[in-house]
Amino acid sequence: MYAAIGLLLAAVTAEVAATTVLPRTDGFRDPLWSALVIGGYAVSIWLLALVVERLPVSTAYAVWAGVGTAAVAVIGALWLGESWSATKGAALSMIVVGVVLLNLQGVH
Repeated sequence: MYAAIGLLLAAVTAEVAATTVLPRTDGFRDPLWSALVIGGYAVSIWLLALVVERLPVSTAYAVWAGVGTAAVAVIGALWLGESWSATKGAALSMIVVGVVLLNLQGVH
């Protein structure tokens, strides 16, 4: 179980890293950054495929997508010059609450 959680966190990290550098690909015209993005996404999906052998796919995907979305939004606001608003913060909070509720459903 703990190994699956570790793999899931690694999958999220790879996806977030790839998404964060996506603007540097210049529309996939820069080969180095493009290769890093494609490689990051490939590693992330491969790790997610390993995770769903041990955890329900609905739970694993909800965590992967939700945590990844929230992390990219925060990184965008803190380091990429993107805007932040109360609405964006509330929306991200709802994503986190949704992921938690999905995970609690699987506890029974």
